[in-house]
Amino acid sequence: MKINMINYKSLWALLFILASWITFTVFQNSTKIWSALNLPISLHHWNNSIKSLFLKAPLIPLKPLTETELRIKEIIEKLDQQIPPRPFTHMNTTTSATHSTATILNPRDTYCRGDQLDILLEMRDHLGHRKQYGGDFLRARMSSPALMAGASGKVTDFNNGTYLVSFTLFWEGQVSLSLLLIHPSEGVSALWSARNQGYDRVIFIGQFVNGTSQVHSECGLILNTNAELCQYLDNRDQEAFYCVRPQHMPCAALTHMHSENKKVSYLSKQEKSLFERSNVGVEIMEKFNTISVSKCNKETVAKKEKCKVGMTSTIPSGHVWRNTWNPVSCSLATVKMKECLRGKLIYLMGDSTIRQWMEYFKASINTLKSVDLHESGKLQHQLAVDLDRNINIQWQKHCYPLVGSMTYSVKEMEYLTRAIDRTGGEKNTVIVISLGQHFRPFPIDVFIRRALNVHKAIKRLLLRSPDTMVIIKTENIREMYNDAERFSDFHGYIQYLIIKDIFQDLSVSIIDAWDITIAYGTNDVHPPQHVVGNQINILLNYIC
Repeated sequence: MKINMINYKSLWALLFILASWITFTVFQNSTKIWSALNLPISLHHWNNSIKSLFLKAPLIPLKPLTETELRIKEIIEKLDQQIPPRPFTHMNTTTSATHSTATILNPRDTYCRGDQLDILLEMRDHLGHRKQYGGDFLRARMSSPALMAGASGKVTDFNNGTYLVSFTLFWEGQVSLSLLLIHPSEGVSALWSARNQGYDRVIFIGQFVNGTSQVHSECGLILNTNAELCQYLDNRDQEAFYCVRPQHMPCAALTHMHSENKKVSYLSKQEKSLFERSNVGVEIMEKFNTISVSKCNKETVAKKEKCKVGMTSTIPSGHVWRNTWNPVSCSLATVKMKECLRGKLIYLMGDSTIRQWMEYFKASINTLKSVDLHESGKLQHQLAVDLDRNINIQWQKHCYPLVGSMTYSVKEMEYLTRAIDRTGGEKNTVIVISLGQHFRPFPIDVFIRRALNVHKAIKRLLLRSPDTMVIIKTENIREMYNDAERFSDFHGYIQYLIIKDIFQDLSVSIIDAWDITIAYGTNDVHPPQHVVGNQINILLNYIC
């Protein structure tokens, strides 16, 4: 009887070890699959021990990809095709602005206002050899500084080393043309590959408070650690943020956050040379003379209809003249801001570039009074009201990731989808959303997921409140020489294309801040007030 009891116990011990091994093996394989999809699931800290796996993490069968995950996969595959890997053996074989040639097609001594001027661009490397593939990140702009005028040009990539650059000559006078090689195709390929390799170029430091005790802990979208983690998960939208759990602190004790750049790079030493200041934003058409544009005897241009929500944008979407933005497809009027906003509830949601709008409103409407919401820090929610005119304007930051060295409160943070879901909405409600700048240092799936979730929230809003006005403000271009691996405008441009693709099926309008800031030539993530004012004037024309 005693021997049988020992065998019985041994059998159970053997079964326990076998079950643990199976659980660990299957779980390990499933973790690899989920990690490959970069999904924010709570599996990153479940490998502490077989015991914790066995007791805390029941085996979950693999589920088919959700609609959102399939869409993310589809968009990334499309982008991978547009940004194929490019060989980079030596700087001499990369695209050279100096050796590339630009030729005006059908040149004339004088051009007429409204004409199109086309330039054929042939790219060469530093040894003078013709490039056989495209993919260079170029920026075309025409300007007349004396007239405070500017516009972007349209670049068509033939994927064989040649490009067509088209300028619409919107105004009369002496016009200067510029074509910048911001990054060669080899640099673009390197940036794209590096971007999607890791989440740790920027890390976050969370502050946990328990009574009089304060502890700081590392946080992030993904954390590669065996330590116990706090998970802050939006289960419906599958967006998550993690912090290493401090000892003797509950996860709910997280109160503040700031970020730090980490000395992490996924670029090789050779690739980094492509992003030295002398190799970024190099002028290709340096020797070009100014173009003379006359009115000629053309018939008066037909009057354009007033700008309104739902109009299709063109490339370029407009031009600057006397420091004022003029869209191509419609006309903007000067609107009296106070009267236009009478009775309106304006929600501004997103990053600091849309917070600039809030600050502009407060500076421009002297009857608008700020309401103290008893929050702290630069990123605190803002509310301003004009009681006599019943104007209510609010700004709130988007949720993680928020990159910045200044400490900000996370106690009232929420995903924009939740803010949109609790918005009643009606004909006097306007929502303006801006996303992008803070997502540039992270793999592209993070931004795509956020954009898709916001799209779904807006779709729900418009279903229940179809009269609500929704505006998407795209990213501004920013400083050209600032940390390309994390913040290059190439990352912003990819996100700009994603936004235009995702939201094209909804009854929303896009304020093309990308094109506007190129036309103004700001190269500043926070452009001057007159540029912000012109962005807001588009909104006012939509409202009134």
